[in-house]
Amino acid sequence: MTQTGSGWSLDRIVEAVLAELRAALVETLPQLLTALIFFVVAYVAIRAILRLVRPVFEAVYDDLVADLFTTVVAVFLWFGAALALLKLLGMGEIAASLGTATGFVALGVSYALSDMIADTVAGVYLLKDPDFNPGDEVVAADVTGTVQSIELRKTRLTADGGDVVVLANSKVEAEWTKKSSSGSAVGAADPDDERA
Repeated sequence: MTQTGSGWSLDRIVEAVLAELRAALVETLPQLLTALIFFVVAYVAIRAILRLVRPVFEAVYDDLVADLFTTVVAVFLWFGAALALLKLLGMGEIAASLGTATGFVALGVSYALSDMIADTVAGVYLLKDPDFNPGDEVVAADVTGTVQSIELRKTRLTADGGDVVVLANSKVEAEWTKKSSSGSAVGAADPDDERA
Protein backbone atom coordinates (compact mmCIF):
# COMPACT_ATOMS: atom_id res chain seq x y z
CA MET A 1 0.00 0.00 0.00
CA THR A 2 0.91 3.65 -0.11
CA GLN A 3 3.50 4.66 2.46
CA THR A 4 3.39 8.16 3.94
CA GLY A 5 6.38 10.10 5.20
CA SER A 6 5.76 9.05 8.82
CA GLY A 7 5.51 5.36 8.06
CA TRP A 8 1.73 5.09 8.13
CA SER A 9 -0.09 3.30 5.35
CA LEU A 10 -3.59 4.17 4.19
CA ASP A 11 -4.86 0.85 5.60
CA ARG A 12 -3.52 1.69 9.06
CA ILE A 13 -5.10 5.16 8.98
CA VAL A 14 -8.50 3.70 8.01
CA GLU A 15 -8.21 1.02 10.73
CA ALA A 16 -7.29 3.66 13.34
CA VAL A 17 -10.21 5.90 12.37
CA LEU A 18 -12.65 2.95 12.44
CA ALA A 19 -11.32 1.84 15.84
CA GLU A 20 -11.80 5.34 17.27
CA LEU A 21 -15.29 5.53 15.78
CA ARG A 22 -16.17 2.14 17.27
CA ALA A 23 -14.86 3.21 20.70
CA ALA A 24 -16.79 6.49 20.55
CA LEU A 25 -19.97 4.66 19.56
CA VAL A 26 -19.61 2.16 22.41
CA GLU A 27 -18.98 5.05 24.81
CA THR A 28 -22.01 7.09 23.68
CA LEU A 29 -24.42 4.18 23.20
CA PRO A 30 -25.78 4.35 26.78
CA GLN A 31 -26.40 8.10 26.35
CA LEU A 32 -28.21 7.52 23.06
CA LEU A 33 -30.38 4.76 24.55
CA THR A 34 -31.21 6.95 27.56
CA ALA A 35 -32.13 9.81 25.23
CA LEU A 36 -34.32 7.53 23.12
CA ILE A 37 -36.14 6.20 26.19
CA PHE A 38 -36.55 9.77 27.49
CA PHE A 39 -38.00 10.89 24.15
CA VAL A 40 -40.56 8.06 24.12
CA VAL A 41 -41.57 8.72 27.75
CA ALA A 42 -41.74 12.50 27.11
CA TYR A 43 -43.89 11.96 24.01
CA VAL A 44 -46.36 9.76 25.90
CA ALA A 45 -46.41 12.09 28.93
CA ILE A 46 -46.95 15.24 26.85
CA ARG A 47 -49.77 13.62 24.87
CA ALA A 48 -51.41 12.51 28.14
CA ILE A 49 -51.05 15.97 29.70
CA LEU A 50 -52.55 17.65 26.64
CA ARG A 51 -55.48 15.21 26.69
CA LEU A 52 -56.12 16.17 30.32
CA VAL A 53 -55.61 19.92 29.85
CA ARG A 54 -57.75 20.41 26.76
CA PRO A 55 -61.10 19.41 28.37
CA VAL A 56 -60.35 21.75 31.28
CA PHE A 57 -59.89 24.67 28.88
CA GLU A 58 -62.96 23.62 26.87
CA ALA A 59 -65.06 23.61 30.04
CA VAL A 60 -64.14 27.22 30.74
CA TYR A 61 -63.63 28.72 27.28
CA ASP A 62 -64.96 28.19 23.75
CA ASP A 63 -63.09 26.02 21.22
CA LEU A 64 -60.97 28.83 19.77
CA VAL A 65 -59.57 29.94 23.14
CA ALA A 66 -59.16 26.33 24.29
CA ASP A 67 -57.14 25.59 21.12
CA LEU A 68 -54.93 28.63 21.74
CA PHE A 69 -54.22 27.74 25.38
CA THR A 70 -53.65 24.06 24.57
CA THR A 71 -51.16 25.04 21.86
CA VAL A 72 -49.29 27.33 24.27
CA VAL A 73 -49.06 24.52 26.84
CA ALA A 74 -47.85 22.09 24.14
CA VAL A 75 -45.14 24.50 22.97
CA PHE A 76 -43.83 24.95 26.52
CA LEU A 77 -43.85 21.20 27.22
CA TRP A 78 -42.09 20.27 23.96
CA PHE A 79 -39.51 23.04 24.40
CA GLY A 80 -38.75 21.83 27.93
CA ALA A 81 -38.47 18.25 26.70
CA ALA A 82 -36.09 19.32 23.91
CA LEU A 83 -33.85 21.16 26.38
CA ALA A 84 -33.83 18.13 28.72
CA LEU A 85 -32.99 15.85 25.77
CA LEU A 86 -30.03 18.04 24.82
CA LYS A 87 -28.79 17.88 28.41
CA LEU A 88 -29.10 14.08 28.41
CA LEU A 89 -27.02 13.93 25.24
CA GLY A 90 -24.25 15.88 26.98
CA MET A 91 -25.06 19.20 25.36
CA GLY A 92 -26.08 21.05 28.53
CA GLU A 93 -24.24 24.21 27.52
CA ILE A 94 -26.10 24.29 24.20
CA ALA A 95 -29.39 23.74 26.03
CA ALA A 96 -28.63 26.61 28.43
CA SER A 97 -27.66 28.91 25.56
CA LEU A 98 -30.74 27.93 23.59
CA GLY A 99 -32.98 28.54 26.60
CA THR A 100 -31.46 31.97 27.19
CA ALA A 101 -31.64 32.96 23.53
CA THR A 102 -35.26 31.78 23.33
CA GLY A 103 -36.09 33.88 26.37
CA PHE A 104 -34.70 37.00 24.69
CA VAL A 105 -36.50 36.20 21.43
CA ALA A 106 -39.77 35.62 23.33
CA LEU A 107 -39.32 38.94 25.13
CA GLY A 108 -38.81 40.76 21.82
CA VAL A 109 -41.75 39.00 20.17
CA SER A 110 -44.04 39.72 23.12
CA TYR A 111 -43.05 43.39 23.02
CA ALA A 112 -43.67 43.53 19.26
CA LEU A 113 -47.00 41.76 19.63
CA SER A 114 -48.12 43.52 22.82
CA ASP A 115 -51.17 45.07 21.15
CA MET A 116 -52.19 41.72 19.68
CA ILE A 117 -51.72 40.03 23.05
CA ALA A 118 -53.80 42.76 24.74
CA ASP A 119 -56.55 42.26 22.14
CA THR A 120 -56.49 38.49 22.66
CA VAL A 121 -56.70 38.76 26.45
CA ALA A 122 -59.52 41.30 26.13
CA GLY A 123 -61.23 38.94 23.66
CA VAL A 124 -61.15 36.14 26.22
CA TYR A 125 -62.81 38.45 28.75
CA LEU A 126 -65.43 39.61 26.25
CA LEU A 127 -66.22 36.05 25.17
CA LYS A 128 -66.81 35.06 28.81
CA ASP A 129 -68.76 38.22 29.75
CA PRO A 130 -72.47 37.34 30.14
CA ASP A 131 -73.47 40.98 29.53
CA PHE A 132 -71.74 41.30 26.14
CA ASN A 133 -73.20 39.02 23.46
CA PRO A 134 -73.97 39.10 19.73
CA GLY A 135 -77.23 40.92 19.20
CA ASP A 136 -76.71 43.35 22.09
CA GLU A 137 -76.84 47.07 21.34
CA VAL A 138 -73.76 48.73 22.82
CA VAL A 139 -71.70 51.90 22.77
CA ALA A 140 -67.98 51.11 22.51
CA ALA A 141 -65.11 53.37 21.48
CA ASP A 142 -67.56 56.14 20.49
CA VAL A 143 -69.47 53.75 18.19
CA THR A 144 -73.10 52.86 18.78
CA GLY A 145 -74.23 49.63 17.21
CA THR A 146 -75.31 46.03 17.54
CA VAL A 147 -72.70 43.39 18.33
CA GLN A 148 -72.40 41.25 15.22
CA SER A 149 -69.59 38.95 16.37
CA ILE A 150 -66.93 38.64 19.05
CA GLU A 151 -63.69 37.09 17.85
CA LEU A 152 -60.46 36.48 19.69
CA ARG A 153 -58.88 39.78 18.56
CA LYS A 154 -61.73 41.85 17.10
CA THR A 155 -65.34 42.72 17.73
CA ARG A 156 -67.64 43.59 14.85
CA LEU A 157 -70.48 46.04 15.42
CA THR A 158 -73.22 46.93 12.96
CA ALA A 159 -73.54 50.70 13.35
CA ASP A 160 -76.89 52.48 13.25
CA GLY A 161 -76.29 53.47 9.60
CA GLY A 162 -75.75 49.79 8.61
CA ASP A 163 -71.94 49.99 8.36
CA VAL A 164 -69.91 47.21 9.95
CA VAL A 165 -67.32 48.64 12.33
CA VAL A 166 -64.41 46.43 13.38
CA LEU A 167 -62.88 47.35 16.74
CA ALA A 168 -59.89 45.95 18.59
CA ASN A 169 -61.06 44.01 21.64
CA SER A 170 -58.79 46.00 23.95
CA LYS A 171 -60.63 49.20 22.98
CA VAL A 172 -64.03 47.58 23.44
CA GLU A 173 -63.20 45.88 26.74
CA ALA A 174 -61.69 49.04 28.23
CA GLU A 175 -65.06 50.78 28.31
CA TRP A 176 -68.39 49.87 26.81
CA THR A 177 -72.03 50.49 27.63
CA LYS A 178 -74.90 48.13 26.93
CA LYS A 179 -78.10 49.88 25.86
CA SER A 180 -81.48 48.62 26.99
CA SER A 181 -84.31 47.93 24.56
CA SER A 182 -85.65 51.42 25.28
CA GLY A 183 -82.34 52.94 24.16
CA SER A 184 -81.04 54.01 27.57
CA ALA A 185 -77.79 52.75 29.02
CA VAL A 186 -78.16 49.87 31.46
CA GLY A 187 -74.58 49.42 32.55
CA ALA A 188 -71.01 50.08 31.66
CA ALA A 189 -67.94 47.96 31.88
CA ASP A 190 -65.60 49.10 34.59
CA PRO A 191 -61.99 49.15 33.31
CA ASP A 192 -60.77 48.17 36.81
CA ASP A 193 -63.27 45.32 37.08
CA GLU A 194 -61.55 42.01 37.85
CA ARG A 195 -63.15 39.31 35.71
CA ALA A 196 -62.30 35.67 36.02
